[in-house]
Amino acid sequence: MSPASAICGNQARRLDNNILERALKKAILNRKKALFYKTLNGAGVGDLFMSLIHTCELNKANPFDYPTELQKHSEELKQKPSEWMPWNYRETLARLATPAAA
Repeated sequence: MSPASAICGNQARRLDNNILERALKKAILNRKKALFYKTLNGAGVGDLFMSLIHTCELNKANPFDYPTELQKHSEELKQKPSEWMPWNYRETLARLATPAAA
């Protein structure tokens, strides 16, 4: 029996590409909206925000709260940008909210 047959024959293992299809749907919708950008700079800004929103959604971060927190903590962001990615900024916020032990 081939490996592909073994996977397809097992009902516990489902083959699907829903995650990929959802990601592609976002890109296709963005492409349709991009037809109405007036300048290349506007298109670049739109692509940047679409990428930011999608990355936040994939990491279960609120796409509105994340940039707001980045603006509130701009000095800390400059010092350690790797701690302010959408997948770990909440831990950084929690650490900043906890007073350091004296």
